[in-house]
Amino acid sequence: MNRLSLDARARILASLVEGNSIRATCRLTGASMDAVLKLLADVGDACGWWLDKTMRDLPCRRIQCDEIWSFCSAKEKNVPTKHKGDPNYGSMWTWVAMDPDTKLVPCYMLGQRTPFCAKVFMMDLSRRLANRVQLTTDGLNMYISAVIEAFGVDVDYAQLIKHYGQEGEPWHADTRYSPAVVTSTRTVVVCGDPDEEHVSTSHLERQNLTMRMGMRRFTRLTNAFSRKAANLDRALALHYVHYNFCRKHTSLRTTPAMKAGIADHVWTLREVAELADILARRRAA
Repeated sequence: MNRLSLDARARILASLVEGNSIRATCRLTGASMDAVLKLLADVGDACGWWLDKTMRDLPCRRIQCDEIWSFCSAKEKNVPTKHKGDPNYGSMWTWVAMDPDTKLVPCYMLGQRTPFCAKVFMMDLSRRLANRVQLTTDGLNMYISAVIEAFGVDVDYAQLIKHYGQEGEPWHADTRYSPAVVTSTRTVVVCGDPDEEHVSTSHLERQNLTMRMGMRRFTRLTNAFSRKAANLDRALALHYVHYNFCRKHTSLRTTPAMKAGIADHVWTLREVAELADILARRRAA
């Protein structure tokens, strides 16, 4: 079987991480759709493995958490009855954590907006941190029990409660195209002693825009949505390896991984493509 050269794989990845769809990537690079999907699967799995391996004992001091909506195959209201409950159909939520100081994303999780997923996400986050942190989330109630179960008393945790205007329904992300206007906010201290000056989710909300611009699957009015949850998860893994290790943040003038001390150089997309080879060799050993 013919195998794409490393440069060809890097060109395909460059197209994907800049927000192009699978079909647009095929047109831009001349690769077949099967080749692009196979590369996404191989590199996406390797990126997920690499993030899990490297995002350990992180020196973060502050963390912001949020969740961002997307969908697979069809929006929730359009899911056929026979596919109700199928993980490849309907609304999907990506839980994301971010260090506002280094801009590092230490972990993410694709799932549903449920107490169980909130708990799993917070447990994963707590295991990756080396220090006690100040944690900020929005006012989603399920965060409270998840944070307490994952961190116990070893966290300074506050919620930023936002009050919205009458236009739009902020809790129905799949029924609107732009968020409702925030009219006011208030801080609720849940546990510990958080510094109110740093109770914010603004950095992570800006990072949500980076996700929507960098992954065609996350564009709100799109026909490039994922048909499989597995491919959406792989696209997320590729995005966050590129975001953490390859892309220089404007305010930092370096990558988040270098700022956090877990990388010693700016990665190239050739190195990202090589992760699939590294993982294949490890599995074969």
